[in-house]
Amino acid sequence: MDIFDCHSNAMTNTELEKQNAAKAALEYVKNGMVIGLGSGSTSEYMVRLLGKRVSHGLQVSGVASSNRTASLAKSLGIPLINLGEVAALDLYIDGADEVDSDFNMIKGGGGALLREKILAHNSKRNIIIIDSSKKVQKLGVFKLPVEIIPFSHKSISEQFRKMGLNPVLRENGNQIYSTDENNFILDTDIRKYPEHDLLNKTLLAIPGVVETGLFINYVDVLIMGNQALEKTEIFHHQRS
Repeated sequence: MDIFDCHSNAMTNTELEKQNAAKAALEYVKNGMVIGLGSGSTSEYMVRLLGKRVSHGLQVSGVASSNRTASLAKSLGIPLINLGEVAALDLYIDGADEVDSDFNMIKGGGGALLREKILAHNSKRNIIIIDSSKKVQKLGVFKLPVEIIPFSHKSISEQFRKMGLNPVLRENGNQIYSTDENNFILDTDIRKYPEHDLLNKTLLAIPGVVETGLFINYVDVLIMGNQALEKTEIFHHQRS
């Protein structure tokens, strides 16, 4: 059975866009590479496709951005290594919750923003795969995740409220959501802050803030599925 047979004819345009973007990203993968494996639904398509290629003889190593991705990769036979075992990743392939016209992103909807940013920072080339709904003119409709240490979550929440960020402590059912690093996440409203680089630096300067989901100047290649155009669009970006 093909890995996508479970969707059959009921696969939505959005899922087709994700799948097509994931397929296109694998054209950049070469034998012997060390690949950063992203998290989220679009990245999961990519990991499954990569696993299929590995089963057919492709030799790569993966570095997972989350425990969930690591479990999936292992189940598919993709060899995993730790980031400390290499000087840099050859490629990092991941999705995004929003990408604006300047190729800046919001990530972290799945809670893996800390490891995702570490891998993006340590990769020679970052390939972002999205469906067409994720491309926006301005960031902020999707709430910005900010990872914080549990010890100071109440004081940080209060500072965020005073900044007009309307923070909401992320929950998982009836419990507070905990990241793979055992931290909390505040989902925030950044629509009144158009200077995203300045906002990012301001948030990171607050003691107890671990990382933000603002990814400024990390995209090298953006691959977007577009069923309306019946094609996959590829945008190349020169990072400063």
